[in-house]
Formats: sequence, C-alpha cells, structure tokens
Amino acid sequence: MKPELPPRIAVLLINLGTPDEPTAPAVRRYLRQFLSDPRVIEIPQFLWAIILNLFVLPSRPKRVAEAYASIWDGDSPMRNILNGQVEKLQPRLAKSAAPFRVSVHSAMSYGNPGLPDVMDALRKEGVDHFVMLPLFPQYSATSTGAVYDAVTKWSLKQRNLPNMTIVKDYFAHPLYIKALADSIRRFQEKHGKPEKLMFSFHGIPQPYADKGDPYPKRCKCTAAQVAHALGLSADEWIISFQSRFGKQEWVKPYTDVVLKEWGAAGVRSVQIISPAFSADCLETLEELAIENRETFLHAGGQEYHYIPALNMDDAHIDLIEALATPLVKGWAGTLDGWA
Repeated sequence: MKPELPPRIAVLLINLGTPDEPTAPAVRRYLRQFLSDPRVIEIPQFLWAIILNLFVLPSRPKRVAEAYASIWDGDSPMRNILNGQVEKLQPRLAKSAAPFRVSVHSAMSYGNPGLPDVMDALRKEGVDHFVMLPLFPQYSATSTGAVYDAVTKWSLKQRNLPNMTIVKDYFAHPLYIKALADSIRRFQEKHGKPEKLMFSFHGIPQPYADKGDPYPKRCKCTAAQVAHALGLSADEWIISFQSRFGKQEWVKPYTDVVLKEWGAAGVRSVQIISPAFSADCLETLEELAIENRETFLHAGGQEYHYIPALNMDDAHIDLIEALATPLVKGWAGTLDGWA
C-alpha cells in the first residue's frame, strides 16, 4: 500500500560553529570541541592535548568571550544569519520542488545545532534524502573536510542509510562572483573607491597547503575573478590571509602585516572584504572591522572600511538556491513513483 506522502528531502545549510553564549565557560566548551578536531590541528594528538588543556583552554576563552560579547546581538551573528538564510531559502525550494516535501535547516560543524543531532532528528521525522551545503565557498580540509568527517562518523552508526549529497564548494560559481562584485560596487557607491581593495581570507597553516589542501589556490581564483569583474588593475587589489593561530608559518601574505606596510608606505584608504565567510562572525566583525582597522590607522592610514559578508543578501540566496535546486529536483525525480 502506497504511503500518503513521499519521503522528505532536507536541505542542510552548514556553517562552522559558534559558542552558545558570550561567556568563558561557553567559549571553552566550543573551543574544546573545535580545537580537538585533527582536521583543524594536525599535530600529534597526545602532544596537542597537553597544549590545549594546559595552555590554550585555561587562558584563551576569557579573551575570546569578551570579543564575542562586543558583537553579540541576542545570539551569535553567525547563527542569526544562518537562520535567516534558512528562512529565505525555504519558500523558494518548497515552491520549485512541489509536490515533493522539501525542508531547509541550519547545522554547525561545532557547537549547536550540531550536524549529527540535526540529521538524527530529521531521520526520525521521515527524511530520506539529504542535500548538504557547507557554506564554505573555498574547500579546505579544515572546514568542508570536517563536514565530510561528521557525516561519515554519523553514517557508521546508521543501519538504514539515507541518500546524501554534499556540495564540495563553489569558489568560482558565476553567481558567487557576481554577488561579491555587486556587493563591492554598492558599497563603493556609498563610500567611494579606495586606493586599495583587500581580499582577506581566513588562513590555514602553510604545511597544510604543502600537503595538498587546495584552499589557497581556490581563494586566489575567487579574488582574481572578482577583481576582473570589477575591472581592477593589478596594483589596486591584493589577496591576504588572516586569523593566524600558534607559532607555525601560515599561508602568506598576512592581512595585518600588509595593512601595516600600506599604512607606513602612505596608502591612505583601504576597503577590505572576506569572501571566505558566508556570514559575518567574530573573524569579520571584530578582527577585520575593528582590530585591523586600528592596525592600519595606527600605521599611518587614514580611511578604512570593512565590506560586509554576503549574509542574507538576495543575490547570496540566489546562489544558494542555484546550488541546491538541481540536487533537490534530482532526488525528487527518483520519487516520481510516490507522487
């Protein structure tokens, strides 16, 4: 006997993660989970466990919590934005996939809502098809790779496995490049064009890239395509990498170092955008918008502006919809016998 409704398709928008609140205990829980992932820290685990528990977790959470408190607005900006992206995408996909049941949900690699918990809950509701969109435009083993790991670990505990599709990345998707270029144009219509435009991406350790992580090359491709779309000459823009952690060498050039050099060299105005982030978060709202602004101005610069992430911009939702729709319709096509 045919069931009344076909199996559900769930689209998961996945971001990195965030603490539950801007307090030292909450940040400590989050950092413990995040920094315990061997995808993030690739040194012998027994050695890292000593460093993490004796040096990092006793001191770092308080400083990080204070930084989070400065940008907190009822909840973490990343979680607020991710939920907003879900709300804007849901009606679009529900319409395009009718009569099949499609729902959109948020999930995090670390913290809440955790990806395995979200998948468990949806399986209990009857979801049999997952389309997963890690919102990391440029693949890295440290970000998207961790999503694959979480899905694999979850799968090992399942007897009746669902259908699953994961979008690896979209660093050169035409709609992504256009959305970034248009956001820069709109910003410059209001604030004017700077002497220098900086594309600052979250960094990774240089040894990770040496071992084959494609992230730096993908970042360079994204920045070059956006610069081309804007018609910029080679001396008007630069790519750099931010958010170093620890003492090892990271992918260069470093954002803060370049800003110091520009300020000392007489560069007066800079605008900075971070295309690696699909949602504004601590690394953009505090590190880029505040800390690096002070770095540039203190070095002699005069005008510094941070260009927000794409967040819930309609062009960004257009991109996410374009990534998800063919996959949703593909799964829906396998369910024709249920309709």
